[in-house]
Amino acid sequence: MFDMLILILDSTVRLSTPLLLACLAGLYSERSGVFDIGLEGKMLGAAFAAGAVAALAGSAWAGLAAGIAASIALALLHGFASITHRGNQIVSGVAINFLAIGLTALLGQAWFQQGGQTPRLPQEARFTDITWPFADSLRDVPVIGGLYSELFSGHNLLVYVAFLSVPLTWWVLYRTRFGLRLRAVGENPAAVDTAGISVTWLRYRAVICTGILCGVAGAYLSTAQSAGFIKDMTAGRGFIALAALIFAKWRPVPAMFACLLFGFLDALAIRLQGQPLPVIGQVPVQVFQALPYILTVVLLAGFIGRAVPPKAGGVAYVKERT
Repeated sequence: MFDMLILILDSTVRLSTPLLLACLAGLYSERSGVFDIGLEGKMLGAAFAAGAVAALAGSAWAGLAAGIAASIALALLHGFASITHRGNQIVSGVAINFLAIGLTALLGQAWFQQGGQTPRLPQEARFTDITWPFADSLRDVPVIGGLYSELFSGHNLLVYVAFLSVPLTWWVLYRTRFGLRLRAVGENPAAVDTAGISVTWLRYRAVICTGILCGVAGAYLSTAQSAGFIKDMTAGRGFIALAALIFAKWRPVPAMFACLLFGFLDALAIRLQGQPLPVIGQVPVQVFQALPYILTVVLLAGFIGRAVPPKAGGVAYVKERT
């Protein structure tokens, strides 16, 4: 029973990684007052760019750089529409999602002729698992061995990057001048402007941070978790990350636990597929697959009214002229 729990928790960490990266990405953007529905699109675009470049260049690092570049480009497009031209942020984010869905399928078919997929990546073009020192020798030690060798060791680099990004994000938001200004511009941009700080430039920097983290999330999907890009491979993870962000009330540490909850449900669904449950018996596979999405609806229905977003969120800032 303990070994099964360790395996489920191990899968939880892996499945939570793209959600956590996307959730932290949305945290930067929305804390600055720019709502971002386009997390899904940026992840998808990054996953395609990373898979395509890694397949052509034979390098996971080249794929990661391409994924980040593609995501930043989409983030800047969202910023150009919603910050510079003060367009509707929700409409702009939805447009980013549609653009990414259509463009990745079109380019994938045009370039590789594999139904929108990229070629399968060789081992050297992927981020492989990292084994910690003494993990193999400690594997048979009760309790500690399973925790160390399975739960902590054996993940790829991007998993560790995702979870290290949580304390880094907390430190940036609450212990740096940039973080103080970022939170202030999401609450009262006029006061920030009065202090002689550019609201536009601050929000653009937040949007670029969003692009970087979404790029890492997308690259993880196609070059670490999978061996290449598959059409629509994000499968709603961007929206789940957005739900986790709202549930966590735009705070980094609760956001991590919210993403782990979604990842745990996903891992549990995979583990329970095809296995009869006590009393109930055989349950259709689709029921388990729908669990994370059902939880998304439940959390949004139950908590969105209690979560208070940044006061200037979704509102374009117009500089007052004197």
